[in-house]
Formats: sequence, structure tokens, C-alpha cells
Amino acid sequence: MAHTYTPGLKVSEKELITKKRILPLKGDVIVKVGDKVHPDDVVARTHLPGPVETTNVANILGVPPEDIEACMLKKEGDPVKANEVIAMNKSFFGLFKSEARAKIDGSIETISHVTGQVLLRGKPVPVQVKAYLESEVVEIFPNEGVAVSCWGSFVQGIFGIGGETHGVIKIVVPDNATPLTDNLIDESCQGKILLGGSIVTADAVRKAIKVGASGVVAGGFSDKDLRDFLGYDIGVAITGSEDLGVTLVFTEGFGEIMMAKKTFDLLKSKVGQMACINGATQIRAGVIRPEVIIPIAADIKAGKGDAAKHGMGLEIGSPIRVIRAPYFGKLGAVTALPSPLQVLESESKARVLEVEFESGERAIVPRANVEMIED
Repeated sequence: MAHTYTPGLKVSEKELITKKRILPLKGDVIVKVGDKVHPDDVVARTHLPGPVETTNVANILGVPPEDIEACMLKKEGDPVKANEVIAMNKSFFGLFKSEARAKIDGSIETISHVTGQVLLRGKPVPVQVKAYLESEVVEIFPNEGVAVSCWGSFVQGIFGIGGETHGVIKIVVPDNATPLTDNLIDESCQGKILLGGSIVTADAVRKAIKVGASGVVAGGFSDKDLRDFLGYDIGVAITGSEDLGVTLVFTEGFGEIMMAKKTFDLLKSKVGQMACINGATQIRAGVIRPEVIIPIAADIKAGKGDAAKHGMGLEIGSPIRVIRAPYFGKLGAVTALPSPLQVLESESKARVLEVEFESGERAIVPRANVEMIED
């Protein structure tokens, strides 16, 4: 085998990036192919059905279910306001009356003569999909959304939390091995994407939120700090919907792991430029990785042939990261890819590779224990 496929992270100086911006339900697309859009521009919108509230009118009024029609003051489809009377029952020559009131603003959806219940539907919830990138609309999906494209620098992370945001990159550490602590963050970080080195502390994240930073990109984070910070364990669920006030992207993993020099140098070279980041992560089937995108002003039609030269697989010289002990977190380059299966310490057989780490040390590692850093 000349090369073999190994899942990996992309760290690219320039590539063509295309993102689909799709509505959760069918709605209206408000841009057209060729439009230039900014990250906050709305490209499509719709309305989600409002919440449902059930009111047992028959019980409230003390009448049989089949008799509630005569008591209803509102019909199906009628709008209602919260606390508005929707049904009334008068008794004893009209001297006494009982009322059923709406619990929410909305409309009457159904009136059941079998259960005596009235279903109220809350007001529709507006939903807007934004462009996310400084980009161009390249495709329209009628009533569903669009695809936008741009040339840009692209960095994938290992883990992240928080949704899509953007801001100017600001470096707050001297090198890729320096932890990002709260004393390195001040009011000048407002609205910025902060570039850290190795681990970012929980206090630094809190300070970033306090000063109004848009995002933080660093090498790692403590899993204990993450659990304490969120108040729960992440597990294998998808992240990205957290409303923390800041988006976090970790490029290496958990613990005090310095950011890969190539990644740090690429992001450092973009200081002062706008970056679009997304912390959404899914580690089960259908993997979603957090990302940092720095759009580059260029014609999206130019050089498209170069955009497909990724994902060639693992080969001699490929940069990798070891993702399991005893070399967890170490970076290096592949020096050999022996084809025969080799017996491991566990006495199982597996394909292996030889790696030379940045320190000059060499080791034999199972191919399943490494992740390629794609150029």
C-alpha cells in the first residue's frame, strides 16, 4: 500500500470552502446566486410552529365533553390572548358562571368533543439562517436554503462548544506553549477571537465572557473545568447550542497540550483579519468538528482545480498527531509505513507506522492510534 486512509484534521493556508445554510423547515430564500454576503446577512427565513398548550375545558366548566361546543366563545382558528376567556358555562338562571381561559397567546387549533380538551397553538417562532461567512451565494435550494463559498484559511479543532460567531483575530500569548490565563485578557479583547497557546483556564474563559470576546481558540482545556463550567458532562451529544456568551475551539484536546506550531503560526499570520468560528462538535457517527475559517478576498471560480487536492491519505512525510497513550498528544511525521501486520504488546495484530516526533525521538505506533493533520 502506497498510502492508507486515516481520519485527520485540516490545517490549510488556502482552500475553497463551501457551506450549506439550510432552514429547519421550508421557508423563504431571500438571496440569489452571485450575491455577496457578510456573516450576519440573513439568507433564508421561516417560522417554526409555536408551542402547544392543552386546556381541559370540560373539566373546568363541569360539562360533558360533547357539550363544550355550546360553551365555546372561540372557534377553531380564532386568535386568543393569554388569560382571555375562551369558554363559559352559566348555571342557575345565569347567576353563577365558570370560565376557561387561554394560558398563552396564539390561536385555537382543535376542539375535541371526545375528550373535552381544547388545543391552543402558540405564536409561530421566527427563524433566520445567516450566511456565517464573508462569501458568495453559489447555489439555491428552493424554500430550503443556500450554499455559500469563499476562499479562506481553514483550521479544524478537536473539540469545541458554542455556536457560530465571528470577530477579528487577536493574539494574547507570546507562543504556542503559553497557557491562556485571565490576566492576559482585558477590555481590548471585546468582540475579538482570542488566540491562545496551550491550555486555556476556566478563569480566562470567564474573563473573556465578561469583556465580551467573541471566541477563544487554544490548544486545550481541562475536562474538569469544562464540566464545572457547563454544569454537566458533554458525553457524545452534539455541542454548539450552548449559550455561554463565547465560542471555544480547542485544536489539540483536553489537558495542557501546546497548540501545533503549524496551526499556531497560521493563525498568528492572520492576526487583525476577520475569522468565522463554530464550536459545534459531534464525536459519534456523523462526525462534526469545530472550525476556524479566515475568509480571503478572491474569485471563487479561480483555482477550483486546486481545491480537490486534499484527503490523499497517509503517506511518508505526512504530519500526524498521536491520539492514544503512551504518546498521546505528540506531533510528528511518518517515516515508514510497513505493510505486514505486526504483533502489539497486547498480542493482537495491527498495521503500524514509524513516526519521528518533533523532539527527534522515533516510535512504532498502530495506525489506528494516530490522526493525520491534513495540509
